[in-house]
Amino acid sequence: MAGKKSREVPEINAGSMADIAFLLLIFFIVATTMDVDSGITTRLPPMPEEEQEPPPPLKERNVFQVLVNASNQILVEGEWGDINKLKDQAKEFINNNGRKDNLSENPEKAIISLQNDRGTSYNMYIQVQNELKRAYNELRDEAARDKFGKKFSDLPTDQQKEIQKMYPMKISEAEPKNIGGTK
Repeated sequence: MAGKKSREVPEINAGSMADIAFLLLIFFIVATTMDVDSGITTRLPPMPEEEQEPPPPLKERNVFQVLVNASNQILVEGEWGDINKLKDQAKEFINNNGRKDNLSENPEKAIISLQNDRGTSYNMYIQVQNELKRAYNELRDEAARDKFGKKFSDLPTDQQKEIQKMYPMKISEAEPKNIGGTK
């Protein structure tokens, strides 16, 4: 059987496989985007200037106080409150226009003061924030419909600024502390 040649099976060079796997790993690490938690979109006030004049005195009637304790209970203007009524209470306070002596003089002077306990849950904090912002958003929508016949979000920028001037969103957040107290 002289005509039969022995055939050798060719070997695959596996030496560069590790290099290729390493390059693919680097490529996928670089090309992959990571999800980043966005957090709460709240704009912080600018740093105070060194030679800044003191703010004008506030009348107590123009400050709407909301406190949230560690048990997630709400104290609104010194009385136990309910998250479901907070928006309506805030709207009544902001839009009082001097009618009731214990509420704000007008929307431009109205300030909502929010203070949380260090033990307040994040969920409750967000709920309170949402209700207070919802009060302003509803007042702005109502004013936009009365003045321009459209929702606030549908108005052009110059008209939105006019409505924002009528209802400036003034929510002051105090440093969290241990408020304590339960019903």
